[in-house]
Amino acid sequence: MKPNPTPVMSERRTSLIGGLLVAIGPISLALYTPAMPVLVDVFGVTESLVKLTLTAYFAGFAVTQLVCGPLSDALGRRITTLIFMATYLGGSLIAVLAPSIDMLLLARLVQGVGASVGIAVARAIVRDQFEGETSSRIMNAIGIILAAGPAVSPTIGGLSLEVAGWRGPFALMALFGIAVIAVSLLAMRETIVPDKARLKPRLFAASYRRLLSDGHFVTASLTMGGSVGALYTLSTVLPFVLINRAGLTPTEFGIGMLGQTGLFFFGSLSVRFLMGRGISAYRLVLPGLVFIAIASGLLILSAATLPLSYLSIMGPVGIYAFGIAFIMPAMTTSAMAPFKDVAGAAAAMLGFLQMGAGFAGSALCAAIGEPVLATAIVIPLLCALALLAYALFRWRFERIEVEPLAQVPAPPMARSGQG
Repeated sequence: MKPNPTPVMSERRTSLIGGLLVAIGPISLALYTPAMPVLVDVFGVTESLVKLTLTAYFAGFAVTQLVCGPLSDALGRRITTLIFMATYLGGSLIAVLAPSIDMLLLARLVQGVGASVGIAVARAIVRDQFEGETSSRIMNAIGIILAAGPAVSPTIGGLSLEVAGWRGPFALMALFGIAVIAVSLLAMRETIVPDKARLKPRLFAASYRRLLSDGHFVTASLTMGGSVGALYTLSTVLPFVLINRAGLTPTEFGIGMLGQTGLFFFGSLSVRFLMGRGISAYRLVLPGLVFIAIASGLLILSAATLPLSYLSIMGPVGIYAFGIAFIMPAMTTSAMAPFKDVAGAAAAMLGFLQMGAGFAGSALCAAIGEPVLATAIVIPLLCALALLAYALFRWRFERIEVEPLAQVPAPPMARSGQG
């Protein structure tokens, strides 16, 4: 696999396509969450069994990244995206037609397998073409797009639930899959020269051994895992906190999630403003960690002292989401910077560790049982993971040469190559 020497897509196109790909996973969660309590009654099953549909999605998403990342190194980013998005579309159609909870579990697993391509390829096409502060700027733009989709998805999911029943959100996912396939065919350009010799399993394994033995990569990735993984955990527990405990309707829940994604969106815009004023994205990581630490403390305090309400939960959650926007651009760029030759594998492992943290958090919440208590315990633990990983990153493993380099600021979403 030989990276292209010059960008084949502009910053604008790379940001838009990357944002669309990254949004697949969160949108597939956010559209569906308002329907989760409804499915308990529709299929006559327990909450725990309905939560397994999320577990199946997480499992397919997290594990398959480890395949689609290096596969995109070997076959190319574009063809790999098309293969996995066709799989996602198939899973969405199975979900629409599912006659039982067992079939829905299978559908969610297939959806997760297909959606796994999004994060791996989105980050890889950035690393293939850009580096330093330019890469961080694009990662920030992707974060803005990422926030916009999930911000409205719970609302749209809740409305589709009222209009079309529980199948409505899955029908919307199928339409989204069709849209991504169309964009991949018409607008996406190949960013590497594929190397099919890399299809050997031993080379897959060698790439992952290299990544996991690199302290810089592991600590940067776990900093991301502890922060972003909290959002994956919250996606599984918040419906039961806000709908079953706080008494919100599915539609109110969907609208209420704008608090979380809206603050992430505002955080991403703030980062873009600060970077435009010459502040390195790398220097914004520590303030982001401070925000998530404050949010974790407030979550513990509100759970212990305040009556349960939307604000008592979503106030701290919104601050946490705001802080994540400060962490993502530089830490994503920094984690992947030394691995341009295996960018797909690096992006996949970075995503796997984030999803793994979210999966572990969700499993711990399920083990605790009581959703409010679980939220107040697990989210601060994930914050502690991020803080510890970043401390190790700065103390022992930071590589000064991969800090996003200061460059002449480009105009917003400037073009850097072909259209």
